[in-house]
Parts: sequence; C-alpha cells; structure tokens
Amino acid sequence: MPSLNDIRSTFLNFFERNDHRIVESSPLVPRNDPTLMFTNSGMVQFKNLFTGVETRDYKRATTSQKCVRAGGKHNDLDNVGYTARHHTFFEMLGNFSFGDYFKSQAIPYAWELLTRDFGIPRDRLLVTVYHTDDEAADIWKKVAGLSDDRIIRIPTSDNFWQMGPTGPCGPCTEIFYDHGDHIWGGPPGSADEDGDRFIEIWNLVFMQNEQFEDGSMRALDMQSIDTGMGLERIGALLQGKHDNYDTDLMRSLIEASAHATSADPDGPGKVHHRVIADHLRSTSFLIADGVMPSNEGRGYVLRRIMRRAMRHAHMLGARDPVMFRLVPALIRQMGEAYPELGRAQPLIEETLKLEETRFRQTLDRGLRLLDDELAKLPEGANLPGEAAFKLYDTYGFPLDLTQDALREKGRSVDTAGFDAAMAEQKAKARAAWAGSGETRDAAIWFDLAEQHGATEFLGYDTEESEGAILALVQDGAAVDQAETGQQVQIVVNQTPFYGESGGQVGDTGLIRTETGAARVTDTKKTGGLFIHMAEVTQGSISRGQGARLAVDHDRRSAIRANHSATHLLHEALRRALGEHVAQRGSLNAHDRLRFDFSHSKAMTPEELARVEAEVNEYIRQNSPVETRIMTPDDARELGAQALFGEKYGDEVRVVSMGTLPDSGKGSNRQTYSLELCGGTHVARTGDIGMFALTGETASAAGIRRIEALTGQAAMDELRRMDRELSEIAGLLKAQAGDVVNKVRALADERKALANEVAVLKRQLAMGGGGADESPKEINGIRLIARRVEGVSGKDLAPLVEEMKQRLGSGAVLVMSEADGKAAVAAGVTQDLTSRVTAVELVQTATAALGGKGGGGRPDRAQGGAPSLEAADAAIVAIENLIGGIP
Repeated sequence: MPSLNDIRSTFLNFFERNDHRIVESSPLVPRNDPTLMFTNSGMVQFKNLFTGVETRDYKRATTSQKCVRAGGKHNDLDNVGYTARHHTFFEMLGNFSFGDYFKSQAIPYAWELLTRDFGIPRDRLLVTVYHTDDEAADIWKKVAGLSDDRIIRIPTSDNFWQMGPTGPCGPCTEIFYDHGDHIWGGPPGSADEDGDRFIEIWNLVFMQNEQFEDGSMRALDMQSIDTGMGLERIGALLQGKHDNYDTDLMRSLIEASAHATSADPDGPGKVHHRVIADHLRSTSFLIADGVMPSNEGRGYVLRRIMRRAMRHAHMLGARDPVMFRLVPALIRQMGEAYPELGRAQPLIEETLKLEETRFRQTLDRGLRLLDDELAKLPEGANLPGEAAFKLYDTYGFPLDLTQDALREKGRSVDTAGFDAAMAEQKAKARAAWAGSGETRDAAIWFDLAEQHGATEFLGYDTEESEGAILALVQDGAAVDQAETGQQVQIVVNQTPFYGESGGQVGDTGLIRTETGAARVTDTKKTGGLFIHMAEVTQGSISRGQGARLAVDHDRRSAIRANHSATHLLHEALRRALGEHVAQRGSLNAHDRLRFDFSHSKAMTPEELARVEAEVNEYIRQNSPVETRIMTPDDARELGAQALFGEKYGDEVRVVSMGTLPDSGKGSNRQTYSLELCGGTHVARTGDIGMFALTGETASAAGIRRIEALTGQAAMDELRRMDRELSEIAGLLKAQAGDVVNKVRALADERKALANEVAVLKRQLAMGGGGADESPKEINGIRLIARRVEGVSGKDLAPLVEEMKQRLGSGAVLVMSEADGKAAVAAGVTQDLTSRVTAVELVQTATAALGGKGGGGRPDRAQGGAPSLEAADAAIVAIENLIGGIP
C-alpha cells in the first residue's frame, strides 16, 4: 500500500519525466493575490503566469501545493471532523502548462498516470466535461476509450472555471472514481450526486478564453492548463479507504492525539481526534509560513482554528496543553516534503503551547463567570447582551464560546444587546483616540481601522506582495484618487513595508497599480494601520485598486543588518561592562546604527575594542537568527532583554542569535543574545557582514551613546580610514606601521617648541617699554601695570609671577590681546594682600575696559574684556584704586 508520501513523489516524478519543472509549494499567505486570505489551490502562485504579467524560465510545472480553506468564500471549518473529505489543510497535486501543451496532452497525461502509475482500474473511472466542449469529449473517447455514458456533459459552472468576473476562464473536465453500488449515491449531474459512491479525484481546467465585463469572450492567445488533485482524496482511494482520515498520514496523527489524551481513537471521541489531527496541520503550516495568532485577519482565523482544536482536546478530558506535543508526529510524517516545518518547529511548539495555556485559562475563567451570570437569571432566560459583552471585553471570553456553552444548556445570547454594547465601546474608543492629540488627523485613522481592520504585515517573510488599496488620505481627508506629483498616504490590506517602531525606521519602496505608481518615502504605524507616505510618480492611483508593493531591497537589507547588530552590541556591552547596562534608545537606519545605554562613564579604548571584537566574532559564527512567540513574563523568565520604550501585549516576538562556545548542541546550546523585538532581522548573523564602531559619547546624564556601521558601510569606512592613514604616512615620509611613533615624536617636538616660544614671549614682554623701566610707587606700594603684545591669555599668569618675583614686594597688572581675545591678569605679593587683592585689581581693570567680573585668589587673579582700547584708562583706574587705600 503506497503511503501519501509515496503518492506525492509518484505524481511529481511522473510529470518531471514529462519535462515539467518541480516547483516548491508557495507559502500559505498569497504574495500575488490580495483578495485571498490563504492559498487555496495550486494555481495561486502561477496567477501572473496565466495572465501573461510574469514569465519564468519554464513553461511546464508540477507542484504539491499546501492549501488552507478556513475563511471567506472557501470555508470548510465547520464540516471538518464530521465528514470524510473536508479539511482546513490539504495538499493539491497539480500540473500546469503556460501556453505550451493543451487538451490533447493534458488528458492523456492524466489517464496514463491514473491507470498505469497509480494502477486504478479503468472501469472504475468516468469523467465530466462542459456541455459544449466536444473537443475534450472526443479526446477522452480516443485516449481512454470511454463510452458516451461515462462522459457526462455538465451545463453548469461546476465545469466552467473563472479566475474572476473578468479575465482568463475556460471549461473543465473532472475525473470521478466509482466506489461501487454498495455505497449510496449517483453519478455527477444526477439527483443523487451528493452521495459518496462517485468521488471526484482530479479536475483539469482548460484556460482558453478571456471574459469581458459585457459578458463576451474571446480565445486567449496563450492557452494553458491548470489541474488539481487532492492528495488526501487520491491517497484514500489508493489505500483502499473511503475516508480521508483513514489514510496512513492522518491515522498517525489521530493515534498521536489518542496517545496524548489517553482516549480511544475510534471510541466516542473519534470526531475530536479527527478535528485535532486536521487542525494540527493547518495551524502548524500557517505558523511556519509566518502567521501568528491575533484578533485580526489571518491571525484571527488561525486563532479560531487553534482554539477549536484545543476545545476538542478539552472535551476529550485533557487538562494540560496537548497540541504542541503532537508537532513531532507531524514533522515525522511531512517534514521531508516540507522542510519549513522542521525549521520552524520551536516556533510552532511554543506558539501552540502559549495559545493553549492562555485559552484554557480563558475557558475555565469564562465558564465560571458565565455560571455566575446565569445564576442571577430566571430559569431558561437568555443571557443579556451586556453580560456577554462583559465576558468578552473584560475577561477575553469570545462571543462564539459563550454561545456554544449556552447551547449545551438550552439557552442563547441577546446578540442585539451585545452589538449595542460593542458599538458603545467603539464610540468611546474613537472619542479617546481623536482627543489624544497624537496627530491632527487621528480620527480618520481610527475610522479606517474600525472599517477595515488592522493592516496585515507580511514583511517578516517577504519584501514583495500584492495588496488592495483600502484608502487614500490627503491633508487628513479620504480621497478616491491621487494624481502624478501629489503627496498621499496609502493604506492597504496587507503590506511587506515595515512601519517605523522599536527604533527601526520605516521602509521605502514602490507601490504600482494598473494605472500608475507611487514612490513610498516612509512607512508609519498608527493603531494597527500601516500608513505608506508616498508621492505619485506616474499616472494615477485609486482607492479599490489592486497594487504590487515592493520594498527597497538594498535599504531593507542594510536596516536588517543594523538592527541585528544592535542586538549583538547590546549583549556585548552587558558582558564587557556589567549587568547594569540596559538599552535606553536606538536608531536602526539603512546607513548607520545608534545605541544608547545606561552607563556612568566613558568607555576605555580597551573596552570598546573588546565589544567590537565580540560582535564581529558572533557575526562570523553565522548562526541562525530565530524567532519565537511567548508571553512577556515567560520571555523575561527565559532571560530575554526588553527594549526601552516598547509596549508589549499578551504575546511577544523573542529574537535569539548566536551560540555561546562550548555550550553543547541541540536543546543544550546556550543562546548569546535573547531579546523581545518586533523588528525585521537577518536570517543568519553572517548576513550582517561586519561591524565597526565609529563613536562613543555621552548622550545624557548616566547615558552613553555608541554609533556604528555594518556591512558595506563599515567596509567603506575602514577603507576611508586606510586611505587617510596612507596619506598621513606619505606626508610624514614614514611607513604606515610607524605613523603613531612619528606623530608622537612630532607632538613632543611641537610641545617643546611651544614652551620655548612662550618663554621668549614672556622675556620680550618683561622688557617691553624698556628693560630698565622702574615700577611706580603709589601709596607705599610698588606697581607695574602695562599692556603687552603677542602673549596669549594662558601665558599671562606665568608672566605675572615672574614680575612679582622681580619686585619682591608689590603689585602687578598685565593686559594682552591675542587671537581676537583680550585678557587681564594681576598678582599681589603676600605681604600686601591685606591691603589690596589681585581680584580687586582685575575687577577694576575689566570694568574700565568695558567688561565685568574676573576672579581668583588674593595673590593672583584673571579676567577678560571685550578689547584693550581703554588700556590707559584701566591703568589709571588701578593707580587710583591703590592711591585710595587707607
């Protein structure tokens, strides 16, 4: 009996032998179709190839595409577990032709694979065709020898495929398997077609027309093939089963659930195990593709799937989290075909465990509170909407869980009252936001967030995606269109652009629609909305259009490198300086990084060198950068560092990078850097390239600031420094290695020469006005007061001291003007300071010179003045001061 893994390989290998390229499954979050919540068929990743917008280096492809149908138009969630063939997650096997082969080859490929490679009996197969597609019917007769009664013509849209109201379309042919007359049901198109006897196993779409708004069609220039065969369905058939949940893969997951819950897989809890097995696949694959549980968009659907499975585990009697314990069983079954599961295993397990732990708390608490509310009501009365809203708003108990719990008691909820309470709460929130003063147009952002929900951020996994333009805003008002040259703020439903937060700057790039293009100059975040600040550079863009969003790759790569380097820098500083180091601000831009941290003194050159070397050591380690989701408390208990200024919700992203030497392997290894962070990061530390410190300064009291460069910017800086060093060596006529000693010698020589010059200037000043000039004697005090030339302010004090020594007893006042500055210095010998002080002399002189102040000690003082134009008046003022001393 072939396993599902064998069947998948057989399918892909068959088409590879027939010149098809095996293409990896695309992510579950569509990058090229903003109208889809999740990838729900194999053709989604090839949409642009079918329309001719994109070309690749192959025209034939085959895939096993992972798909999820759990929201929007394709929502099978409520049927899962209760039917034989409904799933939230399934694999779609497909082969595709992009203008290469068409019906005459697609049909023979299908017949050969099914009857020869898979060995399905020919007499058990029948097909449907669109009622006007004589070509397909004739090919089936010729290739398969099917009689007319086994080629059923269907006149409805069941056998006519359309990409949308307009665009590529075409007829289908579907292949059915007859399970035998012991099972009730009729062939397709009959009154009993809903039975389980005839099961569709493969659909071949012939994309041959283009439909227009007026309903007319024309033949496509490039006619293509798109097929889809559910792996679970064909697997059940080839394994002799009539129920997809009895296949080897699903059965292994069901038995893992039974083992974890100690509940019989085929007993009364059979449906619970089936739900758990199915939902384990969808939740694990969604998490691996970057979807995280939340209260908005895809994250809400993921959370709903997770909680549905967890409630079924609860109904099986499980009292501890179960889902995360089943992940290894899933990886054993599907990890080889989808290696992203293994890579994301820690993230999947932690996310499931966290969500189930929180859900159990919510469930237990909510049921108790619900019982309390019901005890207040008359027997059989419905729960008031206000009470249901209180459970939701205050205690986090969702309305659908309240309704489920009440249904078991034969009661319901006053949903009108619930809606009214919700509307009142939203009105209060809008008023609070509009009055917050954050932005003058805050009210419009609240209204947009309420109308459309939060923007879905895709930028952790991609730099390009498609999105639907939800709103255009100019000058605080919504507009329908923006023209070339106009500035506009653009809101889309999903975006790869990072909105500025956590020290990381917003992304820039390009948004392009069918009618125009806009250059994104910055991206901001406001209340869950990502706002693209843009200028229309071509044509016009309109609200409601589909758009292609592309982040500036080089700029984002540089930002990522700087952000990841900041994490390594933070840890290196803690290890070099101590545990007191904590982040106090940061900037992660494309051209540099800046990091502020708590530390009371400047770092030494040795400390800076150690930090720089350690960061580069972990860059060279090239370890993977991993992200996990957990509660803030769990993250801090694990040792994760919280970033300054960030606000954390119930769940946080924990980014780890680097492995400590000699810390073991696998689960025993010890992480170097572990931080709470919502930013974007490199895949491996080696992607940072290199790290170069460029400065360390004071930022504020007790706060130091480091500036640094990474990657190419760091290399450019080091090259610039090397060029300057070479130029300096050339000027010094020295080797680069001798530059320091040469400069030190020159500095010493300069200092000696400066001292000699200062001595000579003082000697010259001493002889200024005549070497034999005698001091004046005023009121019994010998005084020298003069203006000197060419002596700097700092050299006046030594000059005054020399003059005092010559006098033996007396007072000296010297004035000089050099380098555009006027200075005054005075000195009084110790035997006279009781009569007059140097401070009095300086203050009197500066006042006469038009200045004020001056200070020092009784025996020596200094001051400054605007100029020495009134030098003679200053000398007279000094003489009068001394003459008036008692």
